[in-house]
Amino acid sequence: MKDFHGKVAVITGAGAGIGRALALELARNGARLALSGRNLENVAETAALCEKEGAKARAYQLDVTDRAAVYAHADEVAADFGKVNIVVNNAGVSLTANIEEVSWEDLEWIFGINYWGTLHGVKAFLPHVIASGDGHIANVSSMFGLVACPSQGGYSSSKYAMHAISDALRQEMIIAGYNVGVSSVHPGMIKTEIAWKARAAANRSRDDLAANFDRLAQTSPEDCAKVIVNGIRKNKPLILIGKDAKAMNIMRRLLGSGYMKPLTAQMRKEI
Repeated sequence: MKDFHGKVAVITGAGAGIGRALALELARNGARLALSGRNLENVAETAALCEKEGAKARAYQLDVTDRAAVYAHADEVAADFGKVNIVVNNAGVSLTANIEEVSWEDLEWIFGINYWGTLHGVKAFLPHVIASGDGHIANVSSMFGLVACPSQGGYSSSKYAMHAISDALRQEMIIAGYNVGVSSVHPGMIKTEIAWKARAAANRSRDDLAANFDRLAQTSPEDCAKVIVNGIRKNKPLILIGKDAKAMNIMRRLLGSGYMKPLTAQMRKEI
């Protein structure tokens, strides 16, 4: 997709962070925007900012874990805008807990949003994206969708699953001959509030974890958004964001499963 002018882009989790920055970046590139999130007030604020950039933008309230609601949203967006070209399944949450200590409730929560929320978006919007004749689906995974990290088993497994869906769908679109690109997006630590909204095991301090995340995060949401837009433009199957995500990918490719040895050693120092 070389040109975003007039294209209709759907972004979930658009109330803040990467979602808001991405909406603004696409607005500056001439896209029309269907923006959603649980907090309608925040999403409406994002839409207003996009309109200041000269873009048509509409805010929708949406819970991506509600399958029927996502399907209804897809039909509503298609009716409101006439077509759907781009879908960015960005809504996501974080969880810090060892497998031994993590609760079933927290696992169901993170998979409901990260995995099922993404799959709902893919399945509901795919017919519309195919029908557009020029489409792209980008699923925002994580650098921990490339490697698994101690205390991130629930989070990593949900993000790995998103990566797998993206790779399979990309191949299926090619085989079917549809003009639909698919990207798996893998940000490293981005300066957003995700860590402050995360869940953690009872024996862990979320505030301490979030403060450490803020200390390590080096990439701004705005820079992240530019990389995503450029990756969609170039139809990249894998979009890596930040030096940390790129380093994780190199380590995975060079060492295979051996990446776990240095990662375990590093995490042992930090615990």
